[in-house]
Parts: sequence; structure tokens; C-alpha cells
Amino acid sequence: MPLVKVRKSTVVDAPVDAVWAFLRDFNGHDRWHPIVAESVIENGRRADEIGCVRRFRLRQGGWLREQLLRLSDRERSFSYCILEAPIPLYDYVATLRLKPVTDGNRTFWEWTSSFETPPGEEAALADLVGEQVYEAGFDALKSHFGQAPAPRQRRSPTTGRAAPSSAPIDCSGIVFDRFGGAEVLKWQRLSAPPPSAGEVRLRHTAIGVNYIDVYLRSGYYPLAQPPAVPGLEGVGVVVDVGPGVNGILVGDRVGYAGMPPGAYAEYRTMAADRLVLLPNDIGDETAAAGLLKGMTAEFLLHRVHQVREGDTILVHAAAGGVGQLLCQWARALGATVIGTVGSAEKARIARARGCAYPIVYTEEDFVEKVNEITQGRGCDVAYDAVGRDTFLRSYEALAPRGHLVSYGQASGPIEPVDIAAFVGKSARVSRPNFGHYTGTAAEVRAITDRLFDALRRGILAIDIGQRYALRDAAEAHRALEARQTVGSTVLIP
Repeated sequence: MPLVKVRKSTVVDAPVDAVWAFLRDFNGHDRWHPIVAESVIENGRRADEIGCVRRFRLRQGGWLREQLLRLSDRERSFSYCILEAPIPLYDYVATLRLKPVTDGNRTFWEWTSSFETPPGEEAALADLVGEQVYEAGFDALKSHFGQAPAPRQRRSPTTGRAAPSSAPIDCSGIVFDRFGGAEVLKWQRLSAPPPSAGEVRLRHTAIGVNYIDVYLRSGYYPLAQPPAVPGLEGVGVVVDVGPGVNGILVGDRVGYAGMPPGAYAEYRTMAADRLVLLPNDIGDETAAAGLLKGMTAEFLLHRVHQVREGDTILVHAAAGGVGQLLCQWARALGATVIGTVGSAEKARIARARGCAYPIVYTEEDFVEKVNEITQGRGCDVAYDAVGRDTFLRSYEALAPRGHLVSYGQASGPIEPVDIAAFVGKSARVSRPNFGHYTGTAAEVRAITDRLFDALRRGILAIDIGQRYALRDAAEAHRALEARQTVGSTVLIP
């Protein structure tokens, strides 16, 4: 990988000993650096003890761990390295050094580093370190000592990376040039344009596969007209930031789920307000496999129908991606979970994910089984992503005043239904749309905050059953349509 070196320096209008006394605190940068929100030294060690590790959170999201390698009061300098970061700065080692200025009681401050980066991201990450870390730190400390920063033209995070910031990035991805079966998905050369105002450009590291991608490809949901790139869920690293974007920096790990399509590509340019900053403890594949499905499970359980302790729920396709999350989360909420699955192996998986009563629908009538389990009462809510084959029977499995939530139709479109047919149970029917629950950045943040918390607390585990290379997306679609998949499927660029 390419080696990058960054060197920045400035002069502070304050005595060198005063500046050193302030900066030598390896755990004190949250008091003066504008990008640091909080910091702690791990394992109770001293902040000037060689080998100590500081763990700190950035104000715009993400955690870093840095280790103190060397500290010299005589030389007024220290060196440190990055142990963990959401930014691809590999083998990062930095040194901060102070010297007295001979003409006056001032301090010369030099900040240097070297690190390796992924090919093509050298200039962008050098800019990130030099401008948003070093230069921003200089300005903040000068303000602390009562010195106004010298006026200068601050560069954007992409300045210095002339080709990507002003020209397209050549890449590859999956395109369908007509509606049809999996065979219409073709591996083609693409181009990711530079970001305009309010946009970012990112390099995908993992891409989620969802059944809505099949609907898009087949034309059943005309969400994009051919030729088009499918995919509504992805995770990647930001490589360019357009004007007017706040809260997202070059190098940030981000994820997204929802419209517009375009995820099946190595690079993508898109609106920044659709992105979510990923916590360090949520991996790329986990996020790509779980964002759309996890956000769906969140609004199905907490917003479309608020599942409560003591409820009995029916989950179709309980071993699938959304199904597994519904089972786990509903069990944690205190509900009894009944699920339908297609095989004994899938029954085992559903049971392990919180489904108390998995029903193999090819062997047993699920309505009869639900009535047996509930002693004839039925279930409070049925979550049905199968559609045509199960919709009316899901109604039969409901308790009086039950709620049928139809959020997919993998078996085909639902036939027209006379609403009067539901009066026999005073049943409710919902057909939620993902976009109506994630239409604003605030809604997305609220849903993903709850999702990340559930993952962090172990309430949810994302089961990645299949991984395919991005160029093999057609194979992933064939397996999904044949109901041969378990859990989630991800594509790796």
C-alpha cells in the first residue's frame, strides 16, 4: 500500500513550557481539540505512562484507540500510534514536538506522521489528517492561549485529490438493461461522478441483498428504469465530500438502506443525508447484512405494531433475514413467537433465534398449529412477507382484534380482498412502506440508534448465511428466489 507522510507546523504566541504543560497530557485532547468528544485512558494507567492507550470518541461519530510510544519532557515531544480507527490509516505513527522561538516568548509546534492507505486514497486521507486533525488542532490551541488563528483559505477534505474530486472514478458494478430474471444482471464498467452539493462519494466494502432487489430487477416494483444499478443497502468508506455536507468526513465508515437504488457497484455517489455513521463495534458486513432488515424489524415491532410483553406473534419465513430479527427482538420484548419455515433445518435455526414454536409449513397446517398453541385464541399480530400463498390464512390465524402486517410478497402478488371479510375478527391490516418510516434523517437516526443498541446489547445477532462476490450477484438472486438462503446475504466488491 502507498506510504503517506504529513508534516504541519505553526507558531503559538505562548511560552514553550506553558504549551508543553497543556499538550503533554495524552488524555487531555478532548479539552481542546474540536473533533474529540470524550477520551479515557484504558485500564487505569497514567496518561504519561509509555504504552498507555487512550480511547476516544469523535464528535461526528466513531471511536479510535491510540497508544503512547514515547514521551520526553527534555525534548518536549511525544510519539503515538493508532491501534484501531474507522479510517483506513494503516501503521499510523505520529510525533508532536515543541521548540522555543528565539525572537520572542513563543513556541514552534511541529506535528508529523506517516501511514499507509488504500491505493487511490492517499491525497484525500493526507488532507484529512493535515487539515481536520493538525490544522484544526493548531487553531484550537491558539484560541486557548488567546491568539486568533491566522486567516487562510481552509481546504475541503477532498482538496489535493484533484482527479477524484473533479473527475469520475472508473469502477465496475452490476447493471440490468431490461426487466427480467436473474440472467439480466450483468457485470459492467461504471463511473462514479464527483459529489455535488450535499453529496458524498464512497467506496463500498459490503453490499446487502434483499428481496426488494428482485422486485426491482423484475420490474414488479418499477423503482428504476433500465439500464440501472440495483441494490438498496450498502456500507463503505467516504472518499469525497461535496460542498455543504456537515457531519461526514473523508475516511468515515458509513452505511445506508433505502431509495434510490444503486448499491451494486464498487463506488457510488449519493446524497449525504441518507448515510448513517457506523459505530466501531458494528462491522461492515454486519451493517450491510442488517441495516435494511434491522430497520425494517424496528419499525414493524415498535411502530407499525408495538409488540408488548405477553403478546403472541406469528412470523412467516422465520429463518430468513428479517424473520430472524423479528424472532429475536420480539422474544426480548416478552412475546411468544410462532414461526413458519420450509424445512427442519430452518426450524432449528428459527428456534435458536427465539422462535418458540417453529412450524414446517410443508408438513403441518400453520393455522391449525397456531390455534393449538394458543388454545384457539389465535395470534395478536402476524408478520407476513410471503404474500399470495399465506395472506388469507394469516388472517385465519389471528385472534379477535388481531393485526395482519403484510410487508412483502415473495410468493407473488396478493389477490384483491374485500375489506368486509375482516369484520369477523375486527382485524386490522397494514401494508407498511420502508420509505414512509425512514423518510427523514431524524427518523433514520432514531431507528438506527435503537438497532445499534440492540446489536450492542446482544438482543440481536445478524446471521450472514451467504457471501458472494459482487460480480456474482445473479447467483445470489437465484438462491434467494429459490428460497435456498438462510439469514442474510451480502455481496463483497
